[in-house]
Amino acid sequence: MSRPVIGISTYVEPARFTVWDLPVALLPYMYVEQVTRAGGQPVLIPPAGDPAALVPRLDGLILAGGGDIDPGRYGDSPHPRTDYIRKFRDSAEFAVMTAALQARTPFLGVCRGLQVLNVALGGTLHQHLPDVVGHTGHSPAPGEFGPLPVQPALGSKVAKILGPDPVTVPHYHHQAIDRLGTGLTVTATAADGTIEAVELDAHPFAVAVQWHPEAAHDCALFEALVAAARSADATIPGQGH
Repeated sequence: MSRPVIGISTYVEPARFTVWDLPVALLPYMYVEQVTRAGGQPVLIPPAGDPAALVPRLDGLILAGGGDIDPGRYGDSPHPRTDYIRKFRDSAEFAVMTAALQARTPFLGVCRGLQVLNVALGGTLHQHLPDVVGHTGHSPAPGEFGPLPVQPALGSKVAKILGPDPVTVPHYHHQAIDRLGTGLTVTATAADGTIEAVELDAHPFAVAVQWHPEAAHDCALFEALVAAARSADATIPGQGH
């Protein structure tokens, strides 16, 4: 059986490698490994050109983590700790995600990807979560994941994928959902009340998590995305990769 094609959004940031120091379209390789391990064929999508036009050629889409969304998109001014805004990436990812949702393409949002989904559907964000929850456990130090438990909601896709009991997952986020976007349901929370997963009610598989499953030991969420991509592929006459 062929591997479903899973598009993954990328960063564009300065990077140093071998003898070079250049702007680079990049992605933590953990995403590639997890999608491959789950049975998918990863394809990287830089925020350039017209990525939304790629959606008919994809079996699934992942919006990866990254810097903060321009708060002007949800009617707010930047918090002093809001950083790494890349408006060109915002434009590309909002467009490709909207096209994927309209096409009912299986979708997984990771960290920033959850925030893009929420803002696209009219929601807002807490721009600096420690101001709200009073601790830094969701992002303990630069480049260091914070292990915190989340509680999946009974009956949700997240609970079916990860189980109904609290599960400790790797966190690295200083922002989170404030007002929930239209059509979304909260499907996991942290003990401090932070929204950690949502699902789009009217979509066959649109799941987004605030934590970083690419850094987890298991690949359950990626396996679920690939399975949904296979299922969707089988229902479209003539489609297949």
